[in-house]
Amino acid sequence: MLKVIKNNREYEEALERVYELMQLDLVEDSPESDELDALVLFVEDYEAKQYPIAPPNPIDAILFRLEQMGKEKSELSKILGGRNRQSEILSGKRKLNLDMIRRLHATLGIPAESLIAAY
Repeated sequence: MLKVIKNNREYEEALERVYELMQLDLVEDSPESDELDALVLFVEDYEAKQYPIAPPNPIDAILFRLEQMGKEKSELSKILGGRNRQSEILSGKRKLNLDMIRRLHATLGIPAESLIAAY
């Protein structure tokens, strides 16, 4: 019987069942496939409540995104308005302003939530 996960024991049991179901060659829209889909939702919900992940530091988010895109830090000077500003932002001497956050979001695709976090 499917139910919302309320404690660690139920969580462990759900993980075991998910593993069992994933070992099968499931047919889409079968009862087992539907059970797996529901269990995964319950597990994700429990994990989000029990093990929340804080958003990254804005500077870390920027540097990570640049690395993902294969871009150099120097690319930031074009986005932030100059080499000095880039240096001040990366060193923490200057905070991102709203215009910078908008440009970083639009240009690099970094979620605004990550850029507005305190640092």
